[in-house]
Parts: sequence; C-alpha cells; structure tokens
Amino acid sequence: MRAGRLGVGVVGAGRVGPVLGAALANAEHAVVGITAVSESSVDRAEALLPGVPVLETPALVERSELVLLAVPDDQLVGLVQGLADAGIWQPGQLVVHTSPEHGVGILAPAMAAGAIPLAIHPAMAFTGTSVDLARLRDAYCAVTAPSPVLPIAQALVVEMGAEPFVVAEQDRPAYADAVRAAVSFSTAIVDQSAGTLSGIGVEHPGRVLGALVRSAVDNALAAADGQSRL
Repeated sequence: MRAGRLGVGVVGAGRVGPVLGAALANAEHAVVGITAVSESSVDRAEALLPGVPVLETPALVERSELVLLAVPDDQLVGLVQGLADAGIWQPGQLVVHTSPEHGVGILAPAMAAGAIPLAIHPAMAFTGTSVDLARLRDAYCAVTAPSPVLPIAQALVVEMGAEPFVVAEQDRPAYADAVRAAVSFSTAIVDQSAGTLSGIGVEHPGRVLGALVRSAVDNALAAADGQSRL
C-alpha cells in the first residue's frame, strides 16, 4: 500500500457499501473489514471485496482510519450516536456517510469526538454488483464537508473514479428530492411502457425500449445542461 493510503472500514453491505469499498480498494486503499448481517449481504461483500473480513461494527470502526457509513437513512442517526455513546469514534478519523438527504450535521456526535465529517453521495442507481464500478466512472458525487476538509472529500471521489460537485449543507434536502424524483419517475415510466408493450404481445419490451429511453434521456439531459448555462 502506498504512503498516504487509508485503512477503510465499510459499515453496511447493501448495494452501495461494497461497491464504494471496492472502488477505494482499486485506488490502493486497504479495506480492513465490512459489516454484513444477512446471507445476501455476506455474499455481496465476498463478491466485491474477496478476502475482506466481516466484523462487528465497534471493532471495525476502531480499526479504521476512514469509516464509510453506507446504511439506510433511518439507521444513520442511531448508529452515529450509539458509537459516540460507546466511545468508539477516534480523533482524526474520517467518517463518510452516503445519504443523499443529509450533510455533515448528522455526524455531530462523531465530530464531538474529534472525527472529521464528510458526506458523499454518488448520483446513480446501484445494483450492488461489479457493474456499478464501471458506472461509477461516469457518475457524479455530491460532496458536503466543512471548508478545511472539503478537498479530502473531493479527492476521495476522484480516487473512486467519479466527478465531485459541492452541495451546501442547507441544500441537501432539495438535492435528495431531485435525485429521488429522477429515479422514481424514470422507473415508473419504463414500467408503464414495458407493461403496455407486453400487453400487446411484444417480447422483451425492455430491449425494445432501451435505445428509445436512453436517447430520450440523453436529449433531456443535454437540454437541462443548456438551461443551466442560460
């Protein structure tokens, strides 16, 4: 491992955590462990991070220089506070969460113990497979952090292969609304169209719609970029 590389602990083996852990491993950081509970999460961790040990959260955090919290939003507050109550957070430790809705305020209990808070959300829909590693190279990540450490968050995103953009603390809820609306709308429209095609006997409606949907979305995204420059 090169000088300046970090020992990374991944909390959460859903669709996001193992992928980001693998991306950091590809940047020559050392993934020291991951938490996983269900059989599917253990399998996902093994597939993307082969040989990385599955650890309990307190032990994992204690071993890590960078802690990646890739857990559902409704678990984040309790997790951060519980580790603070147990005296697990360490001064100088980097703590990153992946929630779209929150900035660094939700990491206040860790900050009080001297940890460095970063919020990084990749703006993409994850499958939890190696396919995401390729998609991450075309993705953008929203980053929120105190000004002195913002370059650290940006550098981590670049190392994972993505492009960082800054979202202010107070703007995270609006950002989350935009991301969720895009995902929900896209999914609903494709499901509706595929269902209609299937109903008239079209085989493989997803394949039929593929080029149409991708070209329509590309055109809409180009128009959106044009509007942002007006």
